Amino acid sequence: MSLKENVAGPALNNGPYVKPEPEEPRIAPLAQTGSWQAAAAAAAAQPDVKPLVKPEPVDATRPPASLQPPVNANIANDSAAKPYLNAQAEQEAVPAPRSYFTKYEKVEDINYAPENALKEGLGMVKTIKMKLKNLDVGSKMRQEVWMNEIKNLESQGAPSTMIAVCGATGAGKSSTLNAILDDNIVPTSGMRACTAVVTEIAYHKKKTIDGDVSFLTEQEWREELKVLLDDLVDEEGNVKRSTDLRSDAGIAWSKVHAVYPSISQDQLVRMSVDQIIARDPKIAKLLGTTKHISAPDSKTFAKEISKYIDSKDQKRGDKKDKKKDKDKDKKEKRDDGPAYWPLIRQVRVWCNARALSTGAILVDLPGVADANAARNNIAKDYMKKCDCVWILAPITRAVDDKTARDLMGDAFKMQLMMDGNYDSNTITFIASKCDDISCSEVIRALNLEDDPELEKIEDEIDQCKREKHEWKRKKAEAEEAAKDVDAQLKQSRAFLKEYQEHLHALQNGEPFEPKLTAKKKAPGKQKQKEEEEESGSDSDSSSSSSEEEEEEERAPKGKKRKNKRDGRKGAAKKRRESAGSDDDDAMAVDDDDDFIVDDDEDLDFSASDSDAKSAAGSSSSNSDSDSDSDSDSDSESDKDSDKEMDEDAEGEVEEQVTEESLKAKIEELKQAIKDGRVRLSEFRKQRKEASDMLATLKKRQNKAQRDKNAYCSLKRSEFSREVLKEDFRNGLKDLDDAQQEQENPDTFDPSVNVRDYQAIDLPVFTVSARDYVRVTGQVKGDGDPTCFSKVEDTGVPALQRWCHHLTVASRERAARNFLKQLTTFSKNVLAFLEGIGEVTEADRAAMREKWESSLVSAGYASGEENDDHDPYGFAFGAGWSSSDPFDQQTLDDLIVHGPGVRSGLYTLGKETKVDRYGEPVGVAPRLIKEFEKLIDRCVAELQERFKEGLEERCQVGAANAAAAAVETSDAFAASMHWGTYRATVRRHGTWRRDLNVELTNPFTRQIASSWAKVFEADLFASFEEATTKVIQALIDDVAASAAPGLKERARGQGELAMEEARGALQKALEDVRETMNREQKEVSRCLAPHVQNQLVEGYDRAMEERGRGSVARQKAVFHDYIARVKDHVFTGAADVLMGSLSKAAEAVGDALDAALEKLARKIEVNMAVLWEGPRDDPTQTHARADVVDTVKEILRQVELWKGAEQLSHAMHAYMNEPQPFDAPPLVAT
Repeated sequence: MSLKENVAGPALNNGPYVKPEPEEPRIAPLAQTGSWQAAAAAAAAQPDVKPLVKPEPVDATRPPASLQPPVNANIANDSAAKPYLNAQAEQEAVPAPRSYFTKYEKVEDINYAPENALKEGLGMVKTIKMKLKNLDVGSKMRQEVWMNEIKNLESQGAPSTMIAVCGATGAGKSSTLNAILDDNIVPTSGMRACTAVVTEIAYHKKKTIDGDVSFLTEQEWREELKVLLDDLVDEEGNVKRSTDLRSDAGIAWSKVHAVYPSISQDQLVRMSVDQIIARDPKIAKLLGTTKHISAPDSKTFAKEISKYIDSKDQKRGDKKDKKKDKDKDKKEKRDDGPAYWPLIRQVRVWCNARALSTGAILVDLPGVADANAARNNIAKDYMKKCDCVWILAPITRAVDDKTARDLMGDAFKMQLMMDGNYDSNTITFIASKCDDISCSEVIRALNLEDDPELEKIEDEIDQCKREKHEWKRKKAEAEEAAKDVDAQLKQSRAFLKEYQEHLHALQNGEPFEPKLTAKKKAPGKQKQKEEEEESGSDSDSSSSSSEEEEEEERAPKGKKRKNKRDGRKGAAKKRRESAGSDDDDAMAVDDDDDFIVDDDEDLDFSASDSDAKSAAGSSSSNSDSDSDSDSDSDSESDKDSDKEMDEDAEGEVEEQVTEESLKAKIEELKQAIKDGRVRLSEFRKQRKEASDMLATLKKRQNKAQRDKNAYCSLKRSEFSREVLKEDFRNGLKDLDDAQQEQENPDTFDPSVNVRDYQAIDLPVFTVSARDYVRVTGQVKGDGDPTCFSKVEDTGVPALQRWCHHLTVASRERAARNFLKQLTTFSKNVLAFLEGIGEVTEADRAAMREKWESSLVSAGYASGEENDDHDPYGFAFGAGWSSSDPFDQQTLDDLIVHGPGVRSGLYTLGKETKVDRYGEPVGVAPRLIKEFEKLIDRCVAELQERFKEGLEERCQVGAANAAAAAVETSDAFAASMHWGTYRATVRRHGTWRRDLNVELTNPFTRQIASSWAKVFEADLFASFEEATTKVIQALIDDVAASAAPGLKERARGQGELAMEEARGALQKALEDVRETMNREQKEVSRCLAPHVQNQLVEGYDRAMEERGRGSVARQKAVFHDYIARVKDHVFTGAADVLMGSLSKAAEAVGDALDAALEKLARKIEVNMAVLWEGPRDDPTQTHARADVVDTVKEILRQVELWKGAEQLSHAMHAYMNEPQPFDAPPLVAT
């Protein structure tokens, strides 16, 4: 293979190839033999040209240094290579690397938010990491320290704030949480699983709703089954009555039957726990697992999670789906399947809720005590971990005597105080169900009768009522008049039909017997008329008519005439049916003028086109067609109209009936009907107008009533907030006074406050979740809001902003610390890369000999395994060989196990310099030695402080608890049903109430305030000061030992090292304080478990009592046991408490050891710049310059972000200064 083919091949593949000039034939190097000629020829390059190997992407595996061509080979004089090199340089022009952060030019361009600062900062860290990949960083210690620093920076992100939501069952926790989340995510079915299982809700950026449902382990389910079986069986081995689901037996049966529906009660009592679990292998396989759910929306999520959290009797989901499911076999199979809610251990949900976008995590804690110990322990663990506590209760309890002091029990308040969480910065009170309002009660209670705004609202309501009354009267008048006209129209139509039929018969010469228009006879003359008709003689119609008129005059005005129209209706009906079409044509006046009747009125008037409808009426009614006309509500005008029509008809009978007279009557009736329809249409319009006005007035009145409800509710909320704030202050003062009285009974003065209670301002929110979801339309088909019309008045938006506000401090602190740490690290990198100027090698060697702790300062040897196993994704250095045989071993440990596992400084004797006594020398060993002394002193001081502040109080508390133990136990037994007491003893004191906690309350009450004071103090202030002095002394010694030409730079480097040391020390102490806080919370909760363990024997002995009178004997047995062991139990509790605190101090010492060892190495790396010179390596020159430019730009950007934070705070303070507990508006991040 020729040189041309060898070196030009890649060029041909990668781009245009420039043909070289003709050259003399020459021998091609033996590239395939691996000889030195092949290596030399393959690596030929000019001094300022990079190796001919094309650079790989930043995340790709780099060829090991041993396989890369030497950089000092020179073929500059080779004319044949020049064209290729130029072409190769053009082809290998790599595009600008991707930027991981945004470059701003001025502060005003930055939209500051802590999350944005962290995001951009992480991009800067990634940029530095990529730039340092091919850079030689010098010593192994620097490599390890920088790798640790980058890893630490990359692990930082927006912190989370855990909020525990506590409240009794039925307080509206789930509804309030769903309102905060703006979605129905938290289960609200009312099942036991929903109220007894801890539900954690956190934020994620995905649009889906994800959930993890974790189940009890097999051991946890075994323990619960054992307790449940005991609840189901009495002393005689018989099954207890379990129909009452509130009883212990009912609860136990509902759980066991839900999981194992095929097992009957009789079978259950004869089965062991192992047999029950083996009954269903699917259930056994489910135990200890976690089911993941992912759904695109809350409706689908609720349907999926309902498979686990709901019972078969209360399946949630779409009702339509249930209706579609008509397959009985499938339904029976579904109903007979097991339910999983008793097996749930915990539920975790992630959603894209805006209120949680800044790091808040809501934890819905159980509202009731649960029989399962595992779930109880989870709830207790969350209380230890939480940063804030929300206490939620219906607002009606806040207005009544049940105020904040009663809503939190003494044990709960004391535990919060010992945790350091009983203050206004941690506790938030939420009064729920603010739409549950009785205006009259609130007005009377708050004396709002003369409130101007309320009077204005009430005037509006009264005005609406008056106008409604007036329009109701108008509507009634219009309806009455319409009824009268309608009745007249019906009468006229009936006469018109008969006249038309009579005229038709007369014209055709047909006989016709009028019914409605015939002569009317008096009842007394009816027989005579019939006889005359039979004999064929005609009677004088006028005499009959006059007799009838006289009879009508004698009849009472207020009574209906009997049988006046009987017999005529049937004939009229038939005639109308026969001549309906003609009548419709004759009466075609305004057919489109229909009368519109509201749904709430039962009225039916005849219309112009209603003849057919009238004909369908009952022949037995007393009206012409409709039921309205034959009711008792016929008006007097109907009767008068009938009378007039009858009189007209009688008059006509007296006259000779001719075609002309009939036609005249017909025309007269047509005109009367037309006029009547016009009048009826007008009355209809009047009624329609009245109905519309009544509907409008109803809406106005409803709105005014809602305004009144909202106003009263807001006034009640304002009052309740002040009550709760004051009550919280009083409750805190009660605890302080009790503690002061116990500590100093002789000098205690209740009028002297130990703190400024007026400065304590408890955050209180009053919310209506129900009206919020109605106003916002979150739930369809839930009706209109009953109280609030404005979203802001519901209180939910303020609570959403409060979620953001609670995270502001931690988010800003995290962003500020991150930028500060990034600045310090960047300055250290820059200081190393820029060097310290012209310093003689002798001066460097002198400082190196005195202060460097490692004999080896070269970097790790590179190898193929670097990139494959590097836990940080990269390895520093281009590869500098070392003669030290331990270098490669140390590198392997670092790559495989990570930094810190095998410390090259202290575990490898050959790498660490020692003095003649064998003691390590150098910056890091000296600091570690002095740090160890400080840590030992700190641990001893902590133990002494715990002893001084708490030991005596613990002894007094133990004595108090022992003295009250018997009385507490007896009162506990007497305060509950015997079945509940027995269930509590069976569970070793922990059931709906915890006897162990109540027994320890006197102990806890004695130490609560002292405990809080001990741990509220800064336990590490003196340690921080002493450590800072040690570091400063070492830095001063290093600067003092520098040569005259190096002193100035040594002082500058010392200041930089001190700045980083302070930041690292503060962060280390923050971690240690968190460790101490976690340990003290754990210790403060050890009393009740210790007491329970000590009383297990007594609980078991009491449960051995069986048969008649066993409950009394159980109480007596436990009474005697408590009386016998009380002193030993509580004295031992005091010893356990103090021993646990001593161990906590030792744990703090261990944490300090690890943190300060890293700090010592970091300080040595910073100071090592003084004795480490840059390598005279041409390949590193460009890399160093590139990293320097990048780091300088990053430092500039960091300063801009710091300025943007200050500008943001200034603008916020200027434009919208926050009020107490008034969170800033939501900002999209």
